[in-house]
Amino acid sequence: MRHLPTLQSDNVLVDFGTNDDAGIYRVSDDLAIVQTVDFFTPIVDDPYDFGRIAAANSFSDLYAMGATPISALNIVAFPSDTLPLEVLQRILQGGAEVAKQAGASILGGHSIKDPEPKYGMAATGTVHPGAFVTNANARPGDILLLTKQLGTGVLATALKGGMIDAAAMQPAIDSMITLNAAASKVMMHVGVHACTDITGYGLLGHAHETARASSVRVMIESADIPLFEGVRELIGKGAIAGGTQENVDLHAGFTEFSPSVPPDLRVALSDAQTSGGLLIAVAPEKADALQRELSACGPAARIGSITVGTGVEVA
Repeated sequence: MRHLPTLQSDNVLVDFGTNDDAGIYRVSDDLAIVQTVDFFTPIVDDPYDFGRIAAANSFSDLYAMGATPISALNIVAFPSDTLPLEVLQRILQGGAEVAKQAGASILGGHSIKDPEPKYGMAATGTVHPGAFVTNANARPGDILLLTKQLGTGVLATALKGGMIDAAAMQPAIDSMITLNAAASKVMMHVGVHACTDITGYGLLGHAHETARASSVRVMIESADIPLFEGVRELIGKGAIAGGTQENVDLHAGFTEFSPSVPPDLRVALSDAQTSGGLLIAVAPEKADALQRELSACGPAARIGSITVGTGVEVA
């Protein structure tokens, strides 16, 4: 998109230039709209769960910016000649349930006929023009906190390959259908410098976007990374999705690993996530308060810090 002509406006507060989670457009002195879109193929077998996960993933971009969801449009690709419409109905019911939890109205949407099902949402939220969070303001000395465990991609791949059963996958499903609403509310209350949500580019990919947008270096302590049970063992058995392997190859170009970081853990840090947690950069004097308040509503791990430099370093 850097090579495409766009309409320049002072009301555009955030666009694609920083690879942020959503775009922000100022409507008035005290109101801005936040817009994002996301959709993907099923990562679980149950249509209802797929709908819930896809919707939570879509709203996550708004929460990463500190926005309040207000509406959404469904995006559907569905093979109506090979799958019964009851399957699509369950997908949409799952999405509607999560939208209701988010307090967002589904206004409609668009569907196409496609050999492979796909579902997601174009979601809109609101925020004050002077009170939003981006990935571009992390500062040297900041502490990094991560909400939610990593490893959803590994577990989904293992499930498809028959390496784990539905019970082993359930903790990841429970995490993916959980909105980042509470964590977003906490970070806005405490006050933080930067935030991004962890999705398809994995922890290292989204950490690098923060490093690049903020002109800083991200330091990650690998021993402090929260993983779902069994993730490292499954990586050792080959449960690595194609998207994760692409991440591994790409991340090698900007990540400096300590020799003590084992290969399976390096892969876990690049695992393509769906509806992952928030990666938050906060001033050190606020880190304890933020972690305490986040822990009251879900996982909150202190995983590293921000320093002067560029790229990502993993110890």
